[in-house]
Amino acid sequence: MSEQLPSLMSQRFRGYFPVVIDIETAGFNAQTDAVLELAASILVFDKEENLTIEHTHHYHIEPFEDANLEQASLDFTGIDPYNPLRGAVSEKDALHDLFKHVRKSMKAQGCHRAVIVAHNAAFDQSFFKAATLRSGLKRDPFHPFVTFDTTTLSGLALGQTVLAKACKQAGIAFDGNEAHSALYDTERTAELFCHIVNKWKALGGWPLGGNDEEEIEEPTE
Repeated sequence: MSEQLPSLMSQRFRGYFPVVIDIETAGFNAQTDAVLELAASILVFDKEENLTIEHTHHYHIEPFEDANLEQASLDFTGIDPYNPLRGAVSEKDALHDLFKHVRKSMKAQGCHRAVIVAHNAAFDQSFFKAATLRSGLKRDPFHPFVTFDTTTLSGLALGQTVLAKACKQAGIAFDGNEAHSALYDTERTAELFCHIVNKWKALGGWPLGGNDEEEIEEPTE
């Protein structure tokens, strides 16, 4: 039986599986402040070999026990953490469900590790990892420190670092009234990331030449 060829996703990101996320929080301290919303867009390559959104998972999240809630952050996002209409779930339930979907998609694409893509990725990753640790989940499919930061990528490719301005520069509609919802911001960030990756391909930056170099072993965790 012949070996299955690597998927385009696996080839393009050297075995990594990019997942675009956005997290809405009740403050800036990942150790003490609550995670209130999480959304994650799963990406695929279409028939034209352009990166696009396949689907997005969205979760309203209950503040963890004794979590700090900064009123200024709640006013900024407009989130009422205790509104029963939110249908909020625990951090553990949200992450368990997301990890299941990510592992399934990652396996289908022949990738070995998921990577967080986010705008100002260090912020989102810090809250994501803190919530994962609190939840006691062991099968975290995400790389412990590698991220793709669309702030940096946008600064390079579009000359803008603010999400709304980068989207405008890329021709992506952005409604400021919808911003600061995890679902909305995730999908705009995902569109932006896809635009940059696809534009790089259109400019001749992919596929790369000279792929015969020796594989460098990645450090263990």
